[in-house]
Amino acid sequence: MAATEVVQIIAWLEAAGVIYQINGGWGVDGLVGRQTRPHQDLDVFIDAHHEANFLTWLTSRGYRVTQDWRPVRVELSSPGGRVDVHPMRMDAAGNGVQEGLDGEVYVHAAEHRVNGHIDGHAVVVASAQRARALRSGYPPREVDLHDLALLDDL
Repeated sequence: MAATEVVQIIAWLEAAGVIYQINGGWGVDGLVGRQTRPHQDLDVFIDAHHEANFLTWLTSRGYRVTQDWRPVRVELSSPGGRVDVHPMRMDAAGNGVQEGLDGEVYVHAAEHRVNGHIDGHAVVVASAQRARALRSGYPPREVDLHDLALLDDL
């Protein structure tokens, strides 16, 4: 997935007033301030209130739903890459509350939304602490080891 596509997606979210947070590899690269590796997808957590409009916009750009695990996530794919949309309900404190498949609840604290840069554009990403936490609980892949090394350097 090209940085230019990520920037266009984020521009739409910001123009629509959506609270969002980029996680995954693009989130780490946003913290670093430059692209450090190829990315197949964009992991973006959004205010669930805007989910339908966002999915409609992505569909208008040629994305199609390829995996639907709502309420946790919905994956859309196009020839240019994939977008993993993670809807979260915003609580009164600005924290994102995400439901799991089996009734779990995941809280994405507002304090872990920080500024980063992708392709020279300011974006909202997960803090280094949160990015590291999101990479626990499963055996790390090669891309995770790469991202964790970058987080160590921060």
